Amino acid sequence: MKFGNSFDIVKNVPDLATLGRRIRHYRTAAGLTLDELGRDVDVAQSQLSLIENGRREPRLTLLTAIAARLGVTVGELLDASPPSPRAAMEIELERAQVGASYRELGLPEVRPSRGMPDDVLRALVGLHREIDRRARLAIATPEEARRANTRQRLRMQRMDNYLPEIERLAQDDVGAVGHTGGALTHRTVSLMAERIGLSIVHVADLPHSARCVLDLESGRIYIPPASIPGGHGLRSLALQAMAHVRLGHGEPVDYEDFLRQRQDASYYAAACLMPRDPAVAFLERAKQERDIAIEDFRDAFGVTHEAAALRFTNLATASLGIRLHFLRVAGDGAVVRAYENDGLPLPVDATRSTEGQIVCRHWSARMAFARSTRTTEYYQYTDTPVGTFFEATQTGTTEAEEFSITLGVPYQESRWFRGRESTQRAASRCPDLSCCRRPQGDVAERWAGRAWASARVHAHIFSPLPQGTYPGVDDRELYDFLESHAADGDRPAD
Repeated sequence: MKFGNSFDIVKNVPDLATLGRRIRHYRTAAGLTLDELGRDVDVAQSQLSLIENGRREPRLTLLTAIAARLGVTVGELLDASPPSPRAAMEIELERAQVGASYRELGLPEVRPSRGMPDDVLRALVGLHREIDRRARLAIATPEEARRANTRQRLRMQRMDNYLPEIERLAQDDVGAVGHTGGALTHRTVSLMAERIGLSIVHVADLPHSARCVLDLESGRIYIPPASIPGGHGLRSLALQAMAHVRLGHGEPVDYEDFLRQRQDASYYAAACLMPRDPAVAFLERAKQERDIAIEDFRDAFGVTHEAAALRFTNLATASLGIRLHFLRVAGDGAVVRAYENDGLPLPVDATRSTEGQIVCRHWSARMAFARSTRTTEYYQYTDTPVGTFFEATQTGTTEAEEFSITLGVPYQESRWFRGRESTQRAASRCPDLSCCRRPQGDVAERWAGRAWASARVHAHIFSPLPQGTYPGVDDRELYDFLESHAADGDRPAD
């Protein structure tokens, strides 16, 4: 059976609350009391009550007996939709009261009894929706985002940035469509999507806050047009959307859950584009030849330099025994993304977050910007308070800014890498402010009170994330997009 078929089956199975409501609905319609139905199917009335209240899962044999007595099919009992609008509100209220947002209030649980008027039930459900909405506003604050991002980075550091279960899943999925080696083509990605009941559709009107959209109802993955510059990244977008299905993701419960899902989806995509076995074989050969180079790894699998460097961080420690660090740094020196398990003293704030912090001017990540020729990697040894590191940096430019991608290792590991013969060497004393932050005393005295600079305003500092189900994505824009494409004839990607 194709995974897509099994996914459809799982998607349509009700939870216990819905199953219990459906049993109660059909029992009431049949004019039976709990005691009468329990007697007819040979189960205690108390046990049947637990089933109807969603507190116990019935055995299949019991479910079959109940269906036969009520004159319905087992399939009708297992339908995933609530049996009535009233039941839908009752289920929503029960789910809301077991959520973290409500439990934190310390208030008692309110059971939606049969005697509760519909307007009271509707008001309670409305209040819980507002509590949930306000909780989502809180998780979108920059402060919480930074703390959650730090926890995620430290989690991956503890695991050496390696997730074996996702590695196995990705390798199985790539192998299942007949891919044996080389760069993963758009066609292969489309076959992988078809295998789980999805099709890839290129659209030009994606919500500005979303890179891609997965519509489970229609089985479509919406991604940008194939003709956009750097369209090779579209394979990764489609694979990340597929990952949410393959990994069983639901709506994130908080920002940390959202980050974990995004991290795992990105990991799955990278593990598909650069499957573990051929990638490790390639890197082991390069290590034996003492010629590891991210640019070669990049070209062998047809990915971006950043994607190759990040994938190397997944495999280097687990498969090659090499500890390392990775940095993406903006042109102004601010950290965009970072990972290390080699002790590099990353700049951090009070929350231990490194994103947004300024790296030392003497690190390779910033020294590389000073080169007039940037077509090749820049190699440098950097002395720090905790030891010397060898780093290879590639610079690049987007429409918005320039950036650098750095892959570095402790000095003793440099023997495996291309560029180790570099004579470029710099010394960094950061986080000592006298290293590159604090101006020299005589220079500061010379210009104190004699100059004024107008700072470049970083608008993102004042802009909260769009507040929606998925942090950073505008719900109104997203749902309008889905509605506009729900019934159209979008053509799947070739």
